Order: sequence, then structure tokens, then C-alpha cells
Amino acid sequence: MRLESNVFWIPSVFFFVAALAYGIFTGWSEWVGITCILLTGGMFVMVGIYFKMLEKRHGMRPEDDNTADISEQSGEQGVFSPWSWWPLVIGIGAALAFLAMAVGWWIMVPAVIVGVVGLVGWVMEFSTGLHAH
Repeated sequence: MRLESNVFWIPSVFFFVAALAYGIFTGWSEWVGITCILLTGGMFVMVGIYFKMLEKRHGMRPEDDNTADISEQSGEQGVFSPWSWWPLVIGIGAALAFLAMAVGWWIMVPAVIVGVVGLVGWVMEFSTGLHAH
């Protein structure tokens, strides 16, 4: 996880330096831009901290070791719902939400309804039906 953490730490330093340079070049008069650049750097810091915490929790992974064999990564990679249609429903809700921003805000109501129904269905998929645990 060290590589993933550095992927987010390095841009955070860039954005903090860019915010300082932006402030200097604008004479510290344009606070919205400075704030946005600082918040972007802050988001990179949050993800970098999260990956550092995962690194401490899980230790070295096979992909972090240059001498690891391919067979060390074998096995179950996660739990995925087979033949699930719920991601499509969430995608339709997201498409409607983006359409609402472009066309009219009244479309946001059905977008939220479709998105919430899709999200609840996807989360509860393993609780009922064929693949219940």
C-alpha cells in the first residue's frame, strides 16, 4: 500500500504549493480559487492517510514484494453478486441526475428515487432471494 499512498501524497504537496503560488500571483485577493485548490490538496491527503492506515493494518501484500510469486496472489479476491442488475439501476439514477443538472431540476426527484431504490436493492441483495446468506 506504500505505492498507493505515495500516489496521493505527492499530488497533495503539489496542490498545496500551487495554492501558495496562486495566492501570491493573485495578490491574495481571489479566495475562492485558493480555497478550492487547498481543498483539492486536502482530499488527496485524506486518501493518502487512508492508504497509510491500510498499510499498517494489512502489512505487506504480495504485489508490494518484488520477489513474490504469482501464486501468492491466488485465491478469492472478494464477494461479488452474480447476475446483479442493481448497478444498472444505480447508473440510470446517476444518468438522470446528470440530466437534471443540464435540463431541469425537476428531473432530480425521479433520479433520487431511482438511485435510492437501486442502492437499497444492491445493498440488500444478499439478504433476500436466491443468494441470501
